[in-house]
Amino acid sequence: MAKPKSGAKKTTPAGKAGAKPAAKKDSAARLDLIKNASKRVAKAATKLAKAASDISKGAKGAVKKAVQEKATPKKAAPAGKTASAAKAAPASKSAAKAPPAKASAAAKSAAGGKSGKASAAPSIPVAPPVEKPRPRATKLPPPGEPLTKRELEQLLTAGEGRGVTGEGSLKGRLVVTNDMPHLVVVGRDKRELTFLLQGPDQEVLPAYVDHKVSVVGLIRKTTNHSGVIDVRKYSAKKPDAEVVEATPVETEARLRYLSPGEVSMVTAAGMGAGIKGFAGVRGNLEMMGEEYILVVSNGGTRQQVSFIIEGKAATKALRKFVGYTLQVQGVVDKTSGWGGRIAAENFEPRPSEARAVSRDEMELVHIEGEVPTSVDVRLNHGLTVRLPEQPGFTWAIEPTMAKRVGLREANFEPAPEDGPGTREFFFTPRNPGSFEVEFFLAKALSPGLVDRSFKINVTVKP
Repeated sequence: MAKPKSGAKKTTPAGKAGAKPAAKKDSAARLDLIKNASKRVAKAATKLAKAASDISKGAKGAVKKAVQEKATPKKAAPAGKTASAAKAAPASKSAAKAPPAKASAAAKSAAGGKSGKASAAPSIPVAPPVEKPRPRATKLPPPGEPLTKRELEQLLTAGEGRGVTGEGSLKGRLVVTNDMPHLVVVGRDKRELTFLLQGPDQEVLPAYVDHKVSVVGLIRKTTNHSGVIDVRKYSAKKPDAEVVEATPVETEARLRYLSPGEVSMVTAAGMGAGIKGFAGVRGNLEMMGEEYILVVSNGGTRQQVSFIIEGKAATKALRKFVGYTLQVQGVVDKTSGWGGRIAAENFEPRPSEARAVSRDEMELVHIEGEVPTSVDVRLNHGLTVRLPEQPGFTWAIEPTMAKRVGLREANFEPAPEDGPGTREFFFTPRNPGSFEVEFFLAKALSPGLVDRSFKINVTVKP
């Protein structure tokens, strides 16, 4: 039993000792293989280098011979050809013996040698690169909601309306930019807007360049100055032939009837300057020297609106209607915020409006002329101030003071002869207290131009 154990113990060291020499042999064999491979690679590299140098030398020699052949006379050409052929033969043999890598190197060197010779030859034209067709939208989107008036206004305004989308129609001139049809539309402020036209008709539309085109479809304004239209329908019209415009004959601008809103602006203080048209206005007739004036609103205050009556109806027959209410029809021209002129065609006297306050059984205090003074007035009773007017000027007070003191009437009274008339201010104070009332002699139709003024102190007692 002891011998097998001793035998097992002896086999294990023997195996280990035998394994070490085997490993050493394997490493030595690998080193020999690496050395042999490196030697082969070095030999192949030297062969390739020699072949490349031989080919380059042959190419250089061929170039030199070609140059010499051009310089020598034609008779020496056969000798040169034989010499070059004799020397080129070894080069061709070496090239034939060389592997494919050598052949490629020889081809490159030969091309480089011939480049100097072929530089004088004309270059071969190169065809331009073929551009890929641009993508075009050929499918129409589903119908959207129609554009409202406000959206259409934003759409046609340059600088506004970005993001507006809806179904609608536009008219404009068709142009082609970058091979794509565009519709140039003139906006509200005469600035042009550009819309790209898409859809199945995108290939057909460029045929209508510079035509007047009307399109219907889904309109999208992608920027404040351009957009896209998915065309569902379109119609094109040839541009009109250029017509030589005749020199325009100077004619008077055709007048129009003023709307009710414009008539109200004409009669309002500080508004409607520049309005001109045919209308009928109502007011009280007054005189300023030899001219007749129609006061239409805010009489007796510095916001009075009045018009000078001209035309065929401004005759002496109007004098008997001074102080009455007239309805005048004609061409109204409001030159400023405080009035203008009326070219009257006809007029109609109207009954005067009933006075809001009756002077009967009222205690009146009267002031005559430009006299700075102080007066006492009872509450809800009357105060009258009569002032002589001058041609081209009229008396007036501030509108706020007219409300505080209770101005009821500002009546113009013509003189019995051709002299200047007078103006009577009638007040009925409604609030007790002391007030300083200032009267201004201002230029007619220009209440800001004041010639002179004076003041009176009014004390209202209960």
